[in-house]
Amino acid sequence: GRAVGVRCRTEKLIMKTKFDIMQESLFENETAIAPNHCYALPDLWNGNAVEILKTIQSETIDLIVTDPPYKIITGGDSNGKNSIRPKGILSGNRELMKFIPKFSEWLPECYRVLKKGTHAYFMVNSTNLTEMLVEVEKAGFKVHNILIWKKNNCTPSQFYMKNCEYIIFCRKGKAKYINNMGGSKTVHDFNNIIGNKVHPTEKPVELMCIYVENSSNENDLVLDPFMGSGSTGIACLKLNRKFIGIEIDTNYFDIAQNRLIETKTKGCA
Repeated sequence: GRAVGVRCRTEKLIMKTKFDIMQESLFENETAIAPNHCYALPDLWNGNAVEILKTIQSETIDLIVTDPPYKIITGGDSNGKNSIRPKGILSGNRELMKFIPKFSEWLPECYRVLKKGTHAYFMVNSTNLTEMLVEVEKAGFKVHNILIWKKNNCTPSQFYMKNCEYIIFCRKGKAKYINNMGGSKTVHDFNNIIGNKVHPTEKPVELMCIYVENSSNENDLVLDPFMGSGSTGIACLKLNRKFIGIEIDTNYFDIAQNRLIETKTKGCA
C-alpha cells in the first residue's frame, strides 16, 4: 500500500526534471489535497479532481482533453417484442457511478485554468449532451463543434442501439484554428477497445491523439482532470506534450501510471 501523506515513487521513475519542479509552482497546498501525487514522467495526481482543480493557478493550461464521469443508463434489462436484447457492456460500470460530480462543480474550474485562446474537449453521451452543453456555456466556453466518435460496438438499447459518443469541442477566448484544418472531419471512426480493457470506459489512444495534436503544440501543457487509465497522457507522451492527469480511483491511477511508464520506456513508439 501507499503511505498517506507521502508522495509516491517507484524505482522505475526518473529523477525530477526541470519541468516537474516548474509544475509544482502551478499548485497550492498540494500534499493536503492529493497525498498520492506522483512525480512520474508526466505530473499525476491521485485525488478528487474537483478539489485539485481549485489549486491550479489560473490560465496555466494549454489544452484540456477529458472523458468525465456522468450518469449512464443500461438501455433496459428485458428483451424486445420481436428481438433479443444484446448482452450489455455496462454491467461492470456500477462502481464508477459512486463519484459523479456535477458538471457545474468542475467546468468553471476548467475554464479558469485554461489560457486564453485555447481549446477543450469534453466527451459525453447522448443522455447528458444537452445538460453539458448548457453548463459548458455557463462556464464561459464558446462551442466550436460537436464531434462524434463512431465505434465498432454499441450500447444495448430498445430505442436504437448507440454506436457513438459525442465530444464537445470548445474554446476559451478568441477562436483558434486547429492544426490540421484540411484533414479533420467531425466524425472519427476508431474501433472501441473490446476484451482487454484496463478501464470500463477506456478510450483509444489514437482518438485522443487527434485532439491533442490538433489543439496543442509540442511542449504545451495538457490537462485531463478525469484521467481514468491514462489514454490522454499516453497521447501526450507520443506527441511530446507535457501532461497533468488527475484520477480519484487508486486502482486506475496505478494502471495509468504504469501505462505511462511503459510508454516512455518503449520510447513512445
